[in-house]
Amino acid sequence: MAIPDFQTLILPVLRTAETVEMKISDVVESLADNFRLTEEERSELLPSGKQTTFANRVHWAKSYLGKAGLVELTRRAHFRITDRGREVLANPPVRIDIHFLQQFPEFVLFRDAGSGIDKPADGPAAVEVVQTTGMTPDEMIRKAHRELEDELGQDLLGRIVAAPPEFFERLVVQLLIAMGYGGSTADAGRALGKSGDGGVDGVIDQDALGLDRIYVQAKRYADGNNVGPGGIRDFFGSLDRFKAAKGLFVTTSAFSPSARETAEFLSKRIVLIDGRQLARLMIRYNVGCRVEETLHLKKVDEEFFE
Repeated sequence: MAIPDFQTLILPVLRTAETVEMKISDVVESLADNFRLTEEERSELLPSGKQTTFANRVHWAKSYLGKAGLVELTRRAHFRITDRGREVLANPPVRIDIHFLQQFPEFVLFRDAGSGIDKPADGPAAVEVVQTTGMTPDEMIRKAHRELEDELGQDLLGRIVAAPPEFFERLVVQLLIAMGYGGSTADAGRALGKSGDGGVDGVIDQDALGLDRIYVQAKRYADGNNVGPGGIRDFFGSLDRFKAAKGLFVTTSAFSPSARETAEFLSKRIVLIDGRQLARLMIRYNVGCRVEETLHLKKVDEEFFE
């Protein structure tokens, strides 16, 4: 089954603490068993790589219970049910979600403070978004971040296709340098930009001394004009003429399935970078874009309070 959203987990988390104090890591394991999660689902990580998705959602469920006064923290990573929580379980609802928690004044104050408003919590748009999507607040932030990067990537590719061919060659140079290849900009600039030279658009040093080199093919194609297996085979032949062991094929469009299959089974290592991956690399290494604002997601330092 799919990993349950954090609102689905709120009632089960409360039930785990019905009779005894609970350690949150034990709750994570217990509920993973109850929901019969696969090993893959149990080990799925957040983009930060520091916590599993399921554990993150269990923590958020416990946090929301605490904001509503249904559980209380006892010591590091431990919590227990409150009298209010026991009252809820005495006549339990089918599901505890944000709408249910809004009956408790402490939770209303928490949501109003988080929304920066002075009106009842049944008004904020943020409450409705979390309620309907089932995503935790940090999942909402990451989703918005992905959407912004997708839009930025499309904008970058559109500008590349509209620019002169020489611009694409310079872009490849700058990206490879930003990724740690090519030595200096001047050295890389001399290496690339020789379009049509033996079927290779350029060669760039893989290390500072030039002991190993990567041969590059760069195709600035419009969306829909995909690179086929013929283009891969031609590039392979060019690598063979240069006695090169590896190559990098970059395009602003995409590679057909047969082109990818061809590259996979050839005797030389050919890395394929399509338009979407090119845009992601540009964003990751700040090529053609810049940081406008930085948001930090922080959490309590448990060791500080020991």
